[in-house]
Amino acid sequence: MNTLAAPVIPTRQRRKEARPQELLDAALALFVEKGFAPPAARRSPRAPACPRGTLYLYFPSKEELFKAVVRSNLGALIAEGQEIADGYEGRTSDLLRFLMRTWWGRIGLTPAGGITKVIMPSAQLPDIAQFWVDEVILPAHRLLAGAIQRGIDRGEFRPVPVHEAVHALVAPPLFLAMYKHRSAPARCEAFRCTRVT
Repeated sequence: MNTLAAPVIPTRQRRKEARPQELLDAALALFVEKGFAPPAARRSPRAPACPRGTLYLYFPSKEELFKAVVRSNLGALIAEGQEIADGYEGRTSDLLRFLMRTWWGRIGLTPAGGITKVIMPSAQLPDIAQFWVDEVILPAHRLLAGAIQRGIDRGEFRPVPVHEAVHALVAPPLFLAMYKHRSAPARCEAFRCTRVT
């Protein structure tokens, strides 16, 4: 019996290929904790050490690093959701439930849920603000508006103002994610939520 063994990748090569994602994970933690301060300048004790020189081998600036963090978390998830929605054949309510639960599980409950907290003060930087609109807000709005319109067109939902419905759908989990990543601890336990039901 002839079997093909998987090639053994040297440890050093595996490490090199994994390094960009490790940097993105460390940068995400730093951005969420410190805001838009230079990641190499203010290191979190919880994040792996990352010399500035190594960081800029992969990302030419703090802004490009932040964009890469957003793309690898939010951008990738929105694109995946759009692909699923485009081929979805079931009930629209199930599609919307799936999209929102997936967002909460992969963003809201993870460090990536803190990205919105970071972008708010960074919106004073025009390039970053426009990037956020182009690569997060507009694609996410297109995805959810398309799903809502699908439900209306199929007679599953009554006609509603789609733009406003998107905001009504997005606001609660977005604010809850921001609450989870607040800077100061709060005493209120009312919002201790681990999943969307």
